[in-house]
Amino acid sequence: MQVLVMYYTRGGNTKKLAEAIAKGVREVEGVGCVLKSVGEVTKEDFLASDGIIAGSPVYFGTMAAEMKEVFDKFVGIRRQMADKIGAAFSTSGDPSGGKETTMFSIIQALLIYGMIIVGDPMDATGHYGVACTGAPDEKTISNAMKLGQRVANLVKRLKK
Repeated sequence: MQVLVMYYTRGGNTKKLAEAIAKGVREVEGVGCVLKSVGEVTKEDFLASDGIIAGSPVYFGTMAAEMKEVFDKFVGIRRQMADKIGAAFSTSGDPSGGKETTMFSIIQALLIYGMIIVGDPMDATGHYGVACTGAPDEKTISNAMKLGQRVANLVKRLKK
């Protein structure tokens, strides 16, 4: 069982959040994690993964073009992605900078791929995913790990 955590980052904050999510995935016994920037992600990564957690900084209220390019490039395998777990995360430079709309743009792509979408767990924020303004603080790192754990645990449950 494997979860792919893919991200795009320019300033490094989205990568920090991705690393915390990946740490949470790796804490779940029996589930591996592949952590890659969008430029490194392959079609094989998609196909081999039972879950995908995708994250982007906010660009004009939506995911970065580099993230969208990955979803566009692999659209031919979307039927093979059906019923896998999907989740989203985002970062921004401003408190009202569109983190939720960015997560929704990622969630929309994951839904088109036929994936089962989850947000972060109730003991985190219980919302659409994990997000922060600027660098992730300790609470955000904790919530990111919880999102990773949630996706990994759901992957295990679905594979039984």
